[in-house]
Amino acid sequence: MLVFLDTETTGLELSDRICAIGFIDGDKVHYELINPMKKIPPSASAIHHITNEMVKEVSVFSVSKSYEKLISLNTPETILVSHNSPFDLAMLQKEGITWQGKTIDTLKCSKALMDDLDGYSLQFLRYELRLYRNEIEFFHDYGVNITPHHPLSDALHTKMIYEYLLDLADKEELVSLSQSRLLLKRLPFGKYAKRRIEEMVLKDPAYLKWMLESLMDLDEDLRYSIEYYLRG
Repeated sequence: MLVFLDTETTGLELSDRICAIGFIDGDKVHYELINPMKKIPPSASAIHHITNEMVKEVSVFSVSKSYEKLISLNTPETILVSHNSPFDLAMLQKEGITWQGKTIDTLKCSKALMDDLDGYSLQFLRYELRLYRNEIEFFHDYGVNITPHHPLSDALHTKMIYEYLLDLADKEELVSLSQSRLLLKRLPFGKYAKRRIEEMVLKDPAYLKWMLESLMDLDEDLRYSIEYYLRG
């Protein structure tokens, strides 16, 4: 069984919590606002358009319908699919759900299987992979509106990306890629964005070492790749 999930949160720090969640289980869809028990800053609301007033009177996660449904789905046989699954899994764990099944991270799989793209965000892939050509009919089948940064809409775009990736690798390969360290070939940002890491080892190794030492929130695959190429 596959469950496609997306969360919206109060931010990206360790103290931040879920303020909305959406997931698709077979042909069933679920969306719920969650009271995060902390202020949603304007910087977060500017992305997902969820305000403090909207969550003031709704349930906290532990007594929500989302918690109840996910607990019933949380079995070793269920594969959770999300775009940047380490983030979503960490957020669920804060709410008392440690996922028991396998996971597929469509973000990591996209980087591994399409390493020449200029970006890998959900909305970038939506246009890069031309998902928009079929999304109206796809979303209509689930009775969901296309609304970027709405968790149910994003979960459905994640499902579309997953189905695209199946043309490049089978389900078990996607599970394996999601759990493995990914050796990136190019820098995704910075003054050498899109340049090959191997090339930068020769041209400016000091910059790569600075990234390792100074960027504490550096993506784990990028850190691994820089360290790999610096070792030669």
